[in-house]
Amino acid sequence: MTSREPLLSLDQLPVTAQSSQGDLGLERITQRLVQVLERDTQVQTTLHHLRDTFQVDRVVLYYFYRRWKGQVTAEALRAPSFAILGSTGADDCFTDEYAQQYLEGRIRAIADVTQADIHPCHLEFLRSIQVQANLVAPVLVKQQLWGLLAIHDCQGPRPWSEADIAQLTAASEALSASPALT
Repeated sequence: MTSREPLLSLDQLPVTAQSSQGDLGLERITQRLVQVLERDTQVQTTLHHLRDTFQVDRVVLYYFYRRWKGQVTAEALRAPSFAILGSTGADDCFTDEYAQQYLEGRIRAIADVTQADIHPCHLEFLRSIQVQANLVAPVLVKQQLWGLLAIHDCQGPRPWSEADIAQLTAASEALSASPALT
C-alpha cells in the first residue's frame, strides 16, 4: 500500500439527521433575513414617501419592543440634523390609556405643540427633538400596538388636513397589513 485512498468521498457520506436539522436551521435563518430585509425596505419606502409628500423634516417609525417601551427604529429626514434614530422617547408619558386609544385607531394631529393639550413630559420630549407639529398613527400587528408612525414638522406650527390624516392612516394600515412586520 503506497497511498491511502479515502474509504468514502464527501459526496458519498450519508445525510444524517444532524445535517438535516442544520439545513433546516440555515433555511430558517435565511427566511428570517429575507423577512427583515423586506420589512426594512417597506418601512423605508413608506417613510421616504411620506416625507416627500408632506415636505416635512422627519418621519419616524417608533417600535414597541416591550409594553409601552420602544425606540425610533427607522427615519426619513430632510437633513441629518433632524436625526433621532435610536431615541427611546418619553416612555414614562405613554400610558395604558394612550395605548388603548391607539389600539382603537386614534390618529393624533397636533398643529402646534405649544398650544396642544398634552402632558408636560410629552411636551418636553417633543421640544427636545425640535417637534413643532406632528401627526401620529398606530401600526397594529395582529391586533396589538406594534408601533407608531409619526410625521414631524420642526419648522413651525402646521395645520393637518383631513386629506393628510387619511394619507397617514392609509400608510399605517399598509404597514399594519404587511406580512413582513409579523
